[in-house]
Amino acid sequence: MSELRRHWTPTAVLFLVLAVAGLVGTWAFNALAIVQTRDFLGDLVTSGPAVSSITVDLLVVAIAGSAFILVEGRRIGMRFAWVYVVLSALTAFAFTFPLFLAMRQRHLTARREVPEGA
Repeated sequence: MSELRRHWTPTAVLFLVLAVAGLVGTWAFNALAIVQTRDFLGDLVTSGPAVSSITVDLLVVAIAGSAFILVEGRRIGMRFAWVYVVLSALTAFAFTFPLFLAMRQRHLTARREVPEGA
């Protein structure tokens, strides 16, 4: 098995597929908002209680997930875990969180394969 492919476990692939779905799904609506010249941030908080509820829900999850990324990345020795948090502001947390989970899975798989004392 090639060096590149062996760390892609089924779990890592699942997280990667979710990351792609999160990126495509969110940016399709972002593009639509741009084309329609919508006030993106204003729409998040002024389009009614249901939208505001979803916004708060996702914001809290994104903050908790960002904390998890930073703490877990440090705990297992992933370098540059903070980049996923920064990238989420530029893309979408629905993309960066599953992407982090995929890379975390690969990192853990690679660590298990390293013989002790190496």
